[in-house]
Amino acid sequence: MNRFQQVKSVVFPVIVAGLGFVLFAGLLATGPSLDSKAPAPVIPLVQSLEVALGPIQMTAMTYGTIAPRSETSLVSEVSGRIIKISPNMVSGGFFEAGELLFEVDPVDYQIALDQANANLNRALGELAFAEKDYKRQLDLKQRQSISQAIEDDALKRLQIARAVHQDARSKTAAAQRDLSRTSVIAPYQGRVRNENIDLGQYVSRGVALANLYATDFAEVRLPLQDEELAYLDVSLANESKGTEGQAQVNLTANFAGQPQRWLGEIVRSEGEIDAVSRMIHLVARVTAPYEPQSGQAPLAVGLFVEAEILGRTLENVVMLPRTAIRGEDQVFLIGQDQRLELKQVSVVRRLGDQVIVGGGLADGDLICLTAMDDAVPGMRVRIQDTESMVTLR
Repeated sequence: MNRFQQVKSVVFPVIVAGLGFVLFAGLLATGPSLDSKAPAPVIPLVQSLEVALGPIQMTAMTYGTIAPRSETSLVSEVSGRIIKISPNMVSGGFFEAGELLFEVDPVDYQIALDQANANLNRALGELAFAEKDYKRQLDLKQRQSISQAIEDDALKRLQIARAVHQDARSKTAAAQRDLSRTSVIAPYQGRVRNENIDLGQYVSRGVALANLYATDFAEVRLPLQDEELAYLDVSLANESKGTEGQAQVNLTANFAGQPQRWLGEIVRSEGEIDAVSRMIHLVARVTAPYEPQSGQAPLAVGLFVEAEILGRTLENVVMLPRTAIRGEDQVFLIGQDQRLELKQVSVVRRLGDQVIVGGGLADGDLICLTAMDDAVPGMRVRIQDTESMVTLR
């Protein structure tokens, strides 16, 4: 390497470094100056809600399974061969009150009744003769024509005749009852759950042949927390005087692929609170469940339903989202100059993500809905959206 190349390798980097330094100094000299003032505070953006006090009806939600009002095991009270069966006497068949369900061959029971009537007529004749004979013996005794022993014999024959007559009457009544039991009549309007009966079948007394249940009413047993009773017009006292004024119930379920709704009423409570779960059971009743209104499905036994029990109506209350509540019973109001004010309120009821407030607020109050951990009274906010509260009825 010659001397020129050595000088070039040393001087060239120095020149480049010097130009870079000059350029850096120029940038510093011509750049913007830094502002030493503190930045302006950020005012949080919040959602708000304008209060409109009004009435709100309390409700209680629960679930239950539809059951018949009453269910009967159909048992034959006489033995014999079945000679007639109602066409409705099949599983799922409907029948009316007083309808003939089936009939047992009555011939043997008619014969027994005829025999009992014959014995009764004979006993009546013997009784009439004994009464007439005893009366005659009394007349003779008054004339002192017979002894006391003869009168006693006449009295004894009269008493025996009366006993025989009473026995014959009882046997006749029993024969009439057995004959009437050969025809089995429906005790109420209902439906056949299941049956084990056929034409020509021999049945024995006391054997169950079918299970029936009433269809004039359907009932559903609804478990409820005892705290919920505070909002319902349900009495745990004796309801034997009637059910007028009881709470109404909306029953809903998906049936046949469609949402369905039925209206019922609370008719009684079981009156006992479970010591472990603290649940009490109310019984709701639906009239004519298998005679629905137009477009409505029948309320079938065994259907699982959701029940909304309608309770008392509270006046001058408002429903707020739970996010509006600070702590247990406070809210932030947005006052003048859009500054927060902490307000004590009366929480009547908590319902999931909503609360019902019954005191401490007035119509037109603007409530802060946005939850802020650093919110303090006097803090200024910006309102994003204001909407009037629509009171639920």
